[in-house]
This record gives sequence, C-alpha cells and structure tokens, in this order.
Amino acid sequence: MPESTESDTITPQRPRGGGAPTELGGRLAGLSIPRQVFVLAIWPLLEQLLGFAVAATDQVLAGRFDAAVRMDTLDALAVGGYFSWLLMILQGAVGTGGLALISRSTGAGDHGLARRALGQALVLGTAVGFVVMLVSLPLLPLLVRAFGLEGEAADLGVAYLRIVCLSAPFTGFLLAATAGLRGSGDTRTPFFIMTVVNLVNIGFSWLFTFGPEPFGGHGVQGLAAGTVVSWVVGAVLAGVVLAWSRADFRLERTHLKPHAETLRRIIRVGLPSAVEVSGMWLINAWLLRLIASLPQEGSLGTHMIAIRIESLSFLPGFALGAASATLAGQYLGLGDRSRAGRAALVAWIYGGVLMTVLGVLFLVFPAQLIGLVVPDSPVHVELGVPLLILAGVSQPFLATVLILKHTFRGTGDTRAVMRISYTSMILFRVGAATLVYHTMEDGLFWIWVCMTLDLVVQAIVFSRRFFKGDWQLAKV
Repeated sequence: MPESTESDTITPQRPRGGGAPTELGGRLAGLSIPRQVFVLAIWPLLEQLLGFAVAATDQVLAGRFDAAVRMDTLDALAVGGYFSWLLMILQGAVGTGGLALISRSTGAGDHGLARRALGQALVLGTAVGFVVMLVSLPLLPLLVRAFGLEGEAADLGVAYLRIVCLSAPFTGFLLAATAGLRGSGDTRTPFFIMTVVNLVNIGFSWLFTFGPEPFGGHGVQGLAAGTVVSWVVGAVLAGVVLAWSRADFRLERTHLKPHAETLRRIIRVGLPSAVEVSGMWLINAWLLRLIASLPQEGSLGTHMIAIRIESLSFLPGFALGAASATLAGQYLGLGDRSRAGRAALVAWIYGGVLMTVLGVLFLVFPAQLIGLVVPDSPVHVELGVPLLILAGVSQPFLATVLILKHTFRGTGDTRAVMRISYTSMILFRVGAATLVYHTMEDGLFWIWVCMTLDLVVQAIVFSRRFFKGDWQLAKV
C-alpha cells in the first residue's frame, strides 16, 4: 500500500538525540496556537456546513409534500430524527473514547498504540451498531407512540425508523473512523468522507421521494432509504481510506484483533460519555413528549424546525470543539498543560464570537428563517418566532457548553461532564419544564425558557471547571 507523500497529521517533533517529543509537528509545526486551532477547525466547519444542509433536506422535502400529509410527516420526522440521534449517541461514544486515546498517544509519539486504538474503536463501534439495531427494531412502534404520535403520524414514524435502523452498524464504523482520524490530527480526510456521505444522502433522498418512477414516490420511506445508502457508502469509503492511509496511522488486520487493555481504556472514557449523552437524550425525550402533548397544533413540528434552524449555530461550536479536543489532548500527551489550556481558550473565544453573530440573525430574521423550511405555514411561523429569539439570546452560553464539553470529553474528563450535565438538565429540563407544562398556557415557549436557563447554568459551571484546570488531570 502506498504511503501518502503529504501528511495532514500532527506528528510530534522529537528533540535532537531522541527523547520525548516536545512540539507538535506535521502541518502544525511552527504555527502559533491560534493558527493551529484554525487549521484543525476549518475542515470540521466545512463538514458541519454540508451536514447542516443534509440534515435540513428531509424537513425541506417533507415541507413540500402535499398539504394533506405535511403535518403528520413533519411530526413523524421530528420523532424519527430524534430517535436517530440516540443511535448516533450510543455509537459516537465509542468514537469519543477512541479520540481521547488516539490524541494522547499521538501527542506522546506512540503511533503503535494510536493504530491499535483505531482498530479496536472500529470493531467496538460496529458491534455496538449491531446491538442497537437488533434491540431497536422490535421496539419501534412502542417508542414512537411513547412520544405521543398517533394514527398516520405514528405509522409514518415507524416506517421511517425501520429503514434507518438498518444503517446502525455502518454508522458505528464510520463515526469511529472519523473520530480516530480527528484524534490523530487529520481533520481534512473526515471532511472529504462526510462530503461524499452527505451528497449521496441528498441525491438519493430526492430520488426516492420526488424522482421518476420506479425510484421516486416513496415518501418518508424514501427519505430513510437515502440515509441508509449514504451511511453504507461512507463506511466503505472510510475503510478504504484507512487501509491506504499514511504509514503512521494505517489500519491493518492485526489492529482489528480484540485487545483487552486497549478496549478497556476506550470503554473507560467512552462509557461515561455514552451514559451522559444517553441520559441527555432521555431528558430531552421527556421534553419532546411534553411538547407532543401540548394542545397547540404543530407544536412538535415547530420545535424540531426551530432546533434545526438553531443547529446552524452549532456548526462553529462543533468544529472548534473538535479542534480544541484534538489540540488539548495532544498537548496533554506532550505533558504541556499550559498550551493545552491556551488552545482550548482560543477555540472557546473564536466559537463564542461566531455563534453570537449567528444569534443576531435569529433575533433579526426569525420568521424568514422558518419560512425557508416550511413555506406558507403561518402556524409554524407564529409558534416558532419566539423560540428563535430565545435561541439568539442564548448563543454565548451555548458556545461555552458545546466547546468546553467537546474539550473535556476529548481529554478524557467524561465523568465530570456527565455529573454537571445531569444535575442541571434534571433541574431545568425535567423539573421546571414539567411545572410550566402544567401551569403556563403558552407551554412551548416556556419549555424553551427552561432549556435556556439550563444552558446558562451549565455554561457557568463548565467555565469554572475550565479555569480551575481539573479537566487536565483526567486519566485515559
């Protein structure tokens, strides 16, 4: 297999005469920390931008279905998309553990451990995907109706998820692969892989819904089938790329053989992340159940439309969080806590500025943004405008939570993230939200107020932990 002539990795520079590495190398050698953050963040940002377009595709296509089925379809996609998020959470936790171990070992110059961690993460991610698929399929009717969907909306939700669940093993493999590449410092290759995935998703989703017969005309099942095709293509592409990767991060068969110690280290970091984010999912599922039970028609669809629009601001947060996690992890691998902290701080500042600017757009153009997703739907506009105003106000706090959570997870501090997240979310997204559901007439708006307060509290607590430096002491 040929070696790459130009590596995008962060290869540690060793001092003359050998010894432990003292600097990050590769494309980041000699760069200032702000420029290192930029180099690592630009590709995930472009990836997130394309991913946003793809994530919105299903809702945009569904928003153009016949008016007689539009409301039921949007509600079904709201629940279907939310359950799909759970599937990715469970599999993405493996990627979190793999990224933390790979970034530390790459920073320390131990490429053998990095390659072994990659192989073990791929095996574990695929296995988790199979388990998730097998457990989920028979439970889908019960789960969909637990969210409050009935009749045609419930049937459409089950039909959508039965197809999407088939992609779980491929999703697990692909998420582990892209997380491992980012942990090694290569953020460009995951961008190109996910570009292919997203373009395939858009193309096949359109083909299966609005394309010519016999391909088109399949409604929500067509949207789901487009998603499955894209994840299968992505998993195959990622496997080929890793098998033909650069010498210091090339996947070989021996790396796929179970290795108990490496698996244990990945699980030690990934399991708390899985518990944390799964708990977040359950808490938000409770919120979704409350919203689906509100008397205002279109509440559930409006909630998911507003979340989809707000997710535009997630893009710089996720991208800079990924850069921060990689740099902080690798600098800690070098034993340099000071530069690990500076890298995370720079990413935090960049993300806060960018997300606040996007928040201004939510404040100024809320109705227009909703109209782009669901044209000619005054119900969704009326309910959604106040939600986007709250989203705009909360952007500085959301930026803090997104970037610092990514940073802490990427350095192995997943237990603290779990404790802080659970405490705040149970207080506001369960306790306070249930109270306003039973006492406030405009329930959807006040539930979003509770969500905003949760972000404020989490931002304050995570900021305090960051400046104390406890997150730098986590073991991987």
